[in-house]
Amino acid sequence: MIDKTTMPLAERLRPRCFDEFAGLECLDADFIGQVRAGSGRIPSLILWGPPGTGKTTLAKLVGGAFDCRFVELSAVLSGVKEVRAVVESAQDFKEPTLLFVDEIHRFNKAQQDAFLPHVESGRIALIGATTENPSFYLTRALLSRCRLLVLSSLDSGALRKVLERAIVLLEVGVEDGAKRIICDRSQGDARRMLNLYESIAQAWQLTSDSDAVRLVKESFVVQYLENAGVSVYDRDGEEHYNLASAFIKSLRGSDPDAALYYGFRMLEGGEDPRFLIRRLVIFASEDIGNADGRALQLAVATLTAFELVGLPEGRIPIAQCITYLATAPKSNKSYVAMHRAIRAVANHPSAPVPLSLRNGETSLMRDLGYGKGYEYPHDADGAFLQGKRYLPDSVDAGPFYEPSDRGGEKLIRDRQEWLRKRAR
Repeated sequence: MIDKTTMPLAERLRPRCFDEFAGLECLDADFIGQVRAGSGRIPSLILWGPPGTGKTTLAKLVGGAFDCRFVELSAVLSGVKEVRAVVESAQDFKEPTLLFVDEIHRFNKAQQDAFLPHVESGRIALIGATTENPSFYLTRALLSRCRLLVLSSLDSGALRKVLERAIVLLEVGVEDGAKRIICDRSQGDARRMLNLYESIAQAWQLTSDSDAVRLVKESFVVQYLENAGVSVYDRDGEEHYNLASAFIKSLRGSDPDAALYYGFRMLEGGEDPRFLIRRLVIFASEDIGNADGRALQLAVATLTAFELVGLPEGRIPIAQCITYLATAPKSNKSYVAMHRAIRAVANHPSAPVPLSLRNGETSLMRDLGYGKGYEYPHDADGAFLQGKRYLPDSVDAGPFYEPSDRGGEKLIRDRQEWLRKRAR
């Protein structure tokens, strides 16, 4: 028999009933009520949520609520062969079979399709758990046969309740300030919080103060986290894209504080600084453009500066660039002009270049009219020739570039309006 004291704290505290499950109030109350009662057919479910939100626990609670055979597989370690074995053995049992597949997004399309006939026939009920967006990783056919339950990261209140249960079990108290820090650093992940508390409690018990002071001090937790370098950033998961999106939208919304927070949340979590700088270079051109021409210069210079000094000092020019771009005047007019030009190219992919704009490199080309009638703008007043058209005659498109009235682009707009008046 397994000695429970040697089991990880998160496993020892795994809820054994629905009343102990944190975050249950965020799910459909009527549906959960039916599941708790174990009435009707066992539902096939897809449980989607971040790590530590109780997907495995909820699957086991559903299995315990029904009179069924519960089988657990991991998509990391299993394949169609193991699934087929579960399905074939299901006929040997009177009670229905509930198959729980952890990390089901790891199965490819063909492996996911292997579930379909057995779920449809009722031979098995399927519960799949995933941390990835099901609309990207799971097939439509599988999603259509399962009910999707979205589990959210636990709030501070739910995490605090779980932590209090852990404190009772380990009998290692924690100061209120330290509890807040532990919950905040866990980012809604109950398993992460329990592992963190367990490691802090073990470290505290090794100190000379542990006997004299019954509560783990806030200062001890702060120091422990600094030494441990605790990070919660997932460079490869959906949270990477969520943070990158929030970073760009904060820059676009001219909020330097939010942009710094999201940017350095990625960097402190281990993101490659070059990824962030590339986003800054793109943003400087797409969202600021000619409203402040120095923005693109600074973004490119930031990449050069980072390559020169590396980390940790390289964070300084990154912060400078973030704050400058966030507070710079914004204009996407050059970006809009690019797409208008691309549409014109798509509509007129082979419009002939006017002869006057072609170079007459040879006598034959000159005889054919190449370069004939071309006038050199620098010889004209203001280096501008009135009434001259440079687009092909067949390209009858409105102006591609219409500068805004923000920042340096206002000067460009005024200049362009002056040129258009002269052209008329």
